[in-house]
Amino acid sequence: MPDLRFERKIWQKGFKYIAGLDEAGRGSLAGPIVSAAVIFKKSKVKKINLKKINDSKLVAPKLREKLFKEIKKIALDWSFAKISSKLIDQKGISWANREVMKLAIKKLKIKPDFLIVDGKINLNDLKIPYLSIVDADKKIFSCSAASILAKVKRDKIMENLDKKFPKYQFTQNKGYPTKKHYHLIKKYGPSPCHRRSFRLK
Repeated sequence: MPDLRFERKIWQKGFKYIAGLDEAGRGSLAGPIVSAAVIFKKSKVKKINLKKINDSKLVAPKLREKLFKEIKKIALDWSFAKISSKLIDQKGISWANREVMKLAIKKLKIKPDFLIVDGKINLNDLKIPYLSIVDADKKIFSCSAASILAKVKRDKIMENLDKKFPKYQFTQNKGYPTKKHYHLIKKYGPSPCHRRSFRLK
């Protein structure tokens, strides 16, 4: 379960604004990649039920929605960023994964003085101290919260795309490579929001 051990150690070193970052949609066949950044004030973290916060993939959809609202209400600052499927095709998913994190950081109203990032992401050019940790969304509270924000935000985007392209059932599959989704792509061909650089067959 995620906890605050990492944040506490960093706060103790004198850092004040720790931003947790995560993304949603890296492995999807369609739609954008979405990232979220979130900063908590040390004194307000206790107001969130820590036992409910986890990697978004391990949290039930209804609870994710509830936590999404709760996190935004209690967080000191938060932001979202997205990169389109078209740009993913042009630049590659590794570039998009890194760039979408940087965009989320830049969109924060409060400039963070430390970053904790889910995954092995190189953010050296930002010149902000950071930790890049695999599965941080399962271990570190701030990254788990960012995971929930990014997941709920992207799910809403995919639900809107479902209204434009109902044949692909994006509300159900969120663009991910399910057997049914592959079948629909084969039947109808890729939509304008599918990532042509990904394996679609």
